[in-house]
Amino acid sequence: MKRLLLLCLFVYGTQCTVTDTFYDYSFQEETLGTAQPVVDPRGHRPLSKGSDHYSSSNAAPPPVSGPNRYRGRPSTTSTDESTREQQKVVQPDAGGCTHLSEKMGVMCPTGCELKTNILKQERTVTAAVNKLKTDVNELSKSSNTISHYVDGLSNALRERQRINQDNDNVVGQYTNDLEGQHAFVKTTVDTTFPSNIRILQKVLETLRDKIQKVEMAIMSQRTRCEKPCTVSCPIPVVSGKECEDIFRKGGDSSEMYMIQPDSFFNPYKVYCDMTTQKGGWTLIQNRQDGSVDFGRRWDDYRAGFGNIASDSGKGFCNNPGEYWLGNEKISTLTKMGPTEVLIEMEDWKGDTVQAQYEQFTIEGHLSGYVLATGKYSGTAGDSFLEGASELVGENRTMTIHNGMMFSTYDRDNDKWIPGDPTKQCAREDGGGWWYNRCHSSNPNGRYYWGGEYTKDMAKHGTDDGIVWMNWKGSWYSLKAISMKIRPFFAS
Repeated sequence: MKRLLLLCLFVYGTQCTVTDTFYDYSFQEETLGTAQPVVDPRGHRPLSKGSDHYSSSNAAPPPVSGPNRYRGRPSTTSTDESTREQQKVVQPDAGGCTHLSEKMGVMCPTGCELKTNILKQERTVTAAVNKLKTDVNELSKSSNTISHYVDGLSNALRERQRINQDNDNVVGQYTNDLEGQHAFVKTTVDTTFPSNIRILQKVLETLRDKIQKVEMAIMSQRTRCEKPCTVSCPIPVVSGKECEDIFRKGGDSSEMYMIQPDSFFNPYKVYCDMTTQKGGWTLIQNRQDGSVDFGRRWDDYRAGFGNIASDSGKGFCNNPGEYWLGNEKISTLTKMGPTEVLIEMEDWKGDTVQAQYEQFTIEGHLSGYVLATGKYSGTAGDSFLEGASELVGENRTMTIHNGMMFSTYDRDNDKWIPGDPTKQCAREDGGGWWYNRCHSSNPNGRYYWGGEYTKDMAKHGTDDGIVWMNWKGSWYSLKAISMKIRPFFAS
């Protein structure tokens, strides 16, 4: 009996040791498994801005499974107390880890069985605790994110409040400035403007008076100009084909005469110079005070324009005016026979020079009034035959006037790109002349007071004054210049 009891105890201890050792290994394996680091649920992407935050969506744990730990319930049919008591008494201790006792309950587990049950429950509890730790970590991270976001909102709110306060200060400052400006404008409108308006009204009234006076003067001039101008000085009775003919007939005073080169045409007035180089000169061009505009059309240069002469108080027209005799008349006079031309010039200091050509002919209308000259003499420099002496090569030859046709701004006959309306010498140089490309002399150019002028003063930035380059250069406009012709004779 003792041996049987010792054998049961040995089996029981062996079972407990085996069970204990097996579970310790299993428990250690689970404990090592739970020691691994938990993966960050935000580790795969950055944190988003604003109110977005991560929320866990873990699946529910699986239900507990396995065999039922209860036996079938005992039958409740008619069983008396004596039989139930007899069963309890009859059953001996079954050994193992359980025994029956009314005082300790129907089934009282031993310490070994309690340990087994506790270890089994610990597995489930450990998984739940690990899940709770993960949830707590996630909640902590979410709380930190929310906390940082709330802090950011608080800082932004404080910054916005500060900016609003600064804006209020700026608005207040600008409001004060605006009120000050408004007060200044109101004062100006109420006081300064009325005063200025009164002053301007007085100026306007003064201008109106001046305009009325000018209008009255214009009306008076128009009334006087309705009648044609008449020469108050008498014209000498003596006349001839030209001034040389008049001189030979006894007309020895320099004044206005009537000449008739061709009996088929009416006589016309000219100024005859009867004193220079023994006289007999017919004045065909004269510039002296800028009183006549020489920027004329082709027809004006063909017929002639300007004032022939006026009375200086001696009772006859002895004072020559500014005029161009006319290309048709000049052509007729020069084709009557050999003709010479004398060009006299004066600068603004009173110095004088001259250029004289023994041959001078102007061809007819069909040829464009081509200029032909020969044999220069004088002190001004040869412009017609040699061109500008300060230039060389082609630049010089393009300033020679001999052989050129006459050009005006509406009849382009020069050598500067014919047919191009933007390349016209007469348009840029202010008058009609025998332009080449373009000139070394420009007697019919614009009249500049004082002599020297600049590109800024010129209309087109060109040397458009009364120029004789071989004497005064391109940017000096002469005070006076005249052209006179007479028959050429060697004597």
